[in-house]
Amino acid sequence: MLKTVVVVGIPGVGKSTVLSIATKILTERGYTVKLVNFGDYMLNYLKKIGETEVRDQIRRLRLNTQLEAQEVAAKAIRRDLETVSRDKFIGIVDTHAVIKTSLGYWPGLPLVILKELRPSVIVVIEANPDEILARQLRDVGRYRKDLTSIELIRELLQINRYYAVASSVISGAALKFIQNSEGCVEKAAEEFVRVVEEL
Repeated sequence: MLKTVVVVGIPGVGKSTVLSIATKILTERGYTVKLVNFGDYMLNYLKKIGETEVRDQIRRLRLNTQLEAQEVAAKAIRRDLETVSRDKFIGIVDTHAVIKTSLGYWPGLPLVILKELRPSVIVVIEANPDEILARQLRDVGRYRKDLTSIELIRELLQINRYYAVASSVISGAALKFIQNSEGCVEKAAEEFVRVVEEL
């Protein structure tokens, strides 16, 4: 049976770093790991249909366009994970539980997506708002101009929790919160590995 871990967190919590270290540890322990980024799949589809060429523009698209891209991405991810499924195989999907847009908050994991991904567990990576702000300001490679207020980061962390809980209830997946404090990324990665090993 395919085991899928869906990992969510707001920009700047350090998801990519935690997952990079955790993937290395899991591989060393004999797991076959396929780590996919949901946004990359969406961007590939959106480029193909001529909607955008830039990752950070996705959340500025119309809701219907995003929902269409989400569904296409989820189906492609499921297909890709099933093609390598074997003993000690873990599929990890790096994504968002919620997307902040100019019109409000949109679900990153609506029902149609959860039905495709069928997560065994949803892992929420979190960090201190001050640390998140510092990380975002250091990340010059991404456009996050609208996420540079501590108040907004606190709000987004809370909304992210609500959406992750709702996704867990709807999908029947377990839910785990992992704190990625500054200077403790290895500890967060080990905690993630423990979650995987208990599946």
